[in-house]
Amino acid sequence: MKKHIIIASLVGSLFLSSCNKFLDVLPRTQIPADKLFDSEQGFKDALAGVYISAKSKTAYGQALTFGTIESLLSSWDVTPNTVEQQLGLFNYADNRVIDQFNAIFAQQYVTIAAINSILQNLESNKSVFKNQGIYQVIKAECLGLRAYIHFDLMRLYGPIPTEPATGNQLAYVTEFNREIHQHISYDEYKSKIFTDLKLAEELIKEFDPMLTYSMNDVRNPNGAGSNYKPLDDFMSYRNMRFNYYAMKALESRASLWYGEKENAYRAAKEVIDAKDTNGDSKFKLATGKEYTATNYILTSEHIFGLYAFDLAKTYTDNFGNATYRKGTSTTTITNQLYGNTGTDFRESSLWNMITLSNGSKYNVIRKFWVTADNVTVLTDYKQLPMIRTSELYLILAETAPFTEGLEYLKTFRANRNISGLAIPGDVPTLQNEIIKEYRKEFYGEGQAFYAYKRLNIPKPQILFAPSNAVVNYLLPMPTVESIN
Repeated sequence: MKKHIIIASLVGSLFLSSCNKFLDVLPRTQIPADKLFDSEQGFKDALAGVYISAKSKTAYGQALTFGTIESLLSSWDVTPNTVEQQLGLFNYADNRVIDQFNAIFAQQYVTIAAINSILQNLESNKSVFKNQGIYQVIKAECLGLRAYIHFDLMRLYGPIPTEPATGNQLAYVTEFNREIHQHISYDEYKSKIFTDLKLAEELIKEFDPMLTYSMNDVRNPNGAGSNYKPLDDFMSYRNMRFNYYAMKALESRASLWYGEKENAYRAAKEVIDAKDTNGDSKFKLATGKEYTATNYILTSEHIFGLYAFDLAKTYTDNFGNATYRKGTSTTTITNQLYGNTGTDFRESSLWNMITLSNGSKYNVIRKFWVTADNVTVLTDYKQLPMIRTSELYLILAETAPFTEGLEYLKTFRANRNISGLAIPGDVPTLQNEIIKEYRKEFYGEGQAFYAYKRLNIPKPQILFAPSNAVVNYLLPMPTVESIN
């Protein structure tokens, strides 16, 4: 059986490089684990390091949002004989493609190892926690994040869910050590994801302010007009931490992947039906006002997002110069992607035609455009989407009884200003409309590839797939998977 090695020194490197702003009381090469975990604050800082690690360019900071994973779907124009072109051709034998998938795989397991280090020390140093709920919240976030990352590893490197016997087995790593970690069966891996999630939900439910306060309160702790006044800053901005509702949303996403539609429906419904104390929906779909306010990334929909302080630079470096672009005519976007509705907010607001210094014109997505400075807490949109409300509406449209599912699709469409489209008359047509929305809604976020893989969508239905591409959702096991 194939095996996987996690090396402790990689985790040491993670903490020393990513968390130096927290851990500068000692020289960076001299911070021992017992120093890091000898206080409650040390655990908080270590968890902050995990979130920083997740935002690495080889993870959710680029590769698993608008980078590598979107190149698999030919979301961007490519130059001949580049790694992006080979990704769009599903050429997994290309050395540059191998390197990219190696980097993602390694980074994800490094982050998991850092999580496991925290979890291990939580139990041995539990006495350092003096404030009620902090131990439970840290442990729950770690378990939830461990499930989230392992699930994405399965979605990317594992089998198509309808054919679980064909494809890679992976290691679900729950210990921080230098031991070899066995690959386990598809079903056992699945069980461990849900075990982590269930325990995380039980631990955090009593202590997460997300269940008590509105999203505006949570996004603006201690601010004017906010009812949320946390005594501990660690409990601020729960929308950018792996909160209780993010766990339920992940439960829904994972249940759908594994074909457990009833559980996917229940978990999504719990989130969508959540209410604030005044009876308003806690998680609303965005409308045209978000686009008008230049909130193109729709932070109001983020059930869980990662704060990216350098997102303005990320946009400039990748989109402002048209490195990531699609087409030289507006019809590529308006007609091919959105169907030329003339009303869809995404069609009219989310893309921009820019002109470079050499006169070239390209369509560039505005999703990651943000204002770097002079913003308030509530207008700071520098946030990477990890799970959004819109995805749960699409899950409900797919998993609810047909008539009810249509209503969820109608609601989703109405909030994107495309309520005039034809209503699906049967389940296959509804499924086809849902998959089209994954492509439109999550362009540049990575979720469309997973939807295509889950349903084993054939090439003719993959918008922008090259004519010479041979679609292959089964990635090979990365060559960094084992160390000789």
